[in-house]
Amino acid sequence: MKRRKPAVIAVIGSKSSGKTTVIEALTKELTKRGYRVAAVKHIPEKDFTIDTKGKDTWRFAKAGAKTVVAISPTEISTIEKVDTDKLTLKDAMERCRGNDIAIIEGFRKLLGENMNVPKIVTVKSAEEAMEAAKIFKPIIAFTGPYKLRETVPNAPYLDVFEEKDKLADLVEEIV
Repeated sequence: MKRRKPAVIAVIGSKSSGKTTVIEALTKELTKRGYRVAAVKHIPEKDFTIDTKGKDTWRFAKAGAKTVVAISPTEISTIEKVDTDKLTLKDAMERCRGNDIAIIEGFRKLLGENMNVPKIVTVKSAEEAMEAAKIFKPIIAFTGPYKLRETVPNAPYLDVFEEKDKLADLVEEIV
């Protein structure tokens, strides 16, 4: 049985602009509406691992296993040792099959001007929104944990705390 690919939404913004908060709020709201949501996070640190030094899975990878699968009563975790510099959006989405929506955090270079991926941009100021509007396409909304009174370009600014339902409505239109 071939599993379907999810609709893709990118959440892009500068450090500490509220990306994780937005993805949490969207995931909660969309899950409440019955969608299966995948979250994909870009971690630029070269030495990052989700594994724990000394544990069996870590030892398997250290011994040379390119893929390590850990299965517990409530989770399946897969760790793949690959060169992610060559990772494409298609590669990332293959890992999200079976979900309705994949929300991607980061990957600015990979997704910035990709017209096939709608973007929600988290900003701290109207100036930041103006700058982002020049770089990222298409933007469906600006948001963040900051209250902006100024007008932002080409897309609505939605408060992540008070208007998460409207943010989810925009995502739903894409699905």
